[in-house]
Amino acid sequence: MELTTVWFLLITVLFTGYFILEGFDFGVGMLLPVLGRDDRERRVMINTIGPVWDGNEVWLLTAGGAMFAAFPEWYATLFSGFYLPLLLILIALILRGVAFEYRHKRPEASWKRRWDAAITFGSVVPALLWGVAFANIVRGVPLDANHEYAGGFFNLLNPYALLGGLTTTALFLTHGAVFIALKTTGDIRHRARKLATHTGIAAIVLAGAFLTWTLSIRNTPAAIVLAVVAALALAAGVAAAHAGREGWAFTGTALATGLAVITLFAALFPNVMPSTLDAAGTLTVDNAASTPYTLKIMTWVAVIFTPIVLAYQGWTYWVFRKRIGVTHIPN
Repeated sequence: MELTTVWFLLITVLFTGYFILEGFDFGVGMLLPVLGRDDRERRVMINTIGPVWDGNEVWLLTAGGAMFAAFPEWYATLFSGFYLPLLLILIALILRGVAFEYRHKRPEASWKRRWDAAITFGSVVPALLWGVAFANIVRGVPLDANHEYAGGFFNLLNPYALLGGLTTTALFLTHGAVFIALKTTGDIRHRARKLATHTGIAAIVLAGAFLTWTLSIRNTPAAIVLAVVAALALAAGVAAAHAGREGWAFTGTALATGLAVITLFAALFPNVMPSTLDAAGTLTVDNAASTPYTLKIMTWVAVIFTPIVLAYQGWTYWVFRKRIGVTHIPN
């Protein structure tokens, strides 16, 4: 297997891990004003992701770094053409991180409400815009023969991309609700499980429409199989949530999220950014890649450090695996 293909697969894995892990804590943030009836319940919700949310974002940083080093042409075109939506995502993530740190610094209810709103905003914006961005990558964007983006911001707000944004938002809401049900006790657990069933139905409809549209644009046998399995996993996850089996429900929504991302990359390969203007402008794993020597060095680094990072993050989730409830939150 060529190193360009290896690094395409590794970037796929990194974005898959990011969407699975960051997906549920985006969902928790979006549901903060919905499920959190008082400050103690909102603190419970925040505490379910408190030990892990910043570690989840490392997957995005690593994916971006890998893209920059392995496929610099892809990185440059993506970040110049998608500058505004990516900037909005960055601002939202910064605001969200600050809100987690500052919310508890003062006791006033008004102070906490403002930071709660910041957490919600910082969760909704990335959940929506990541779907828009990845849908545009798969659909193709106007690139000229020099691989430079020739469109504007509103070119990115096409119906297919907006459907992609709604799909990721609904999927993360469901994933987050299931995670809250899995990690909490008492009344909030039951309300989260019930809500996951309702948002899950919407996610099934949106995801089904989006994946069908995706396969009508670009399809490979692998992408078709992955899309079907992703849809089945989501349906099974929602059914498990309805039955009160939170562990199986979370497994289903995690698989659905991950397989949906893999489906997009499978439909894209061997392209990394198709051009809708000129076939010569399409970026592929070959014409967007770094030199073979660079890829070889990066591969050795990845082989050494990737297992260490995975082991550390797995240990973190194991340590903070127990359920929490309002009884654990002091007045």
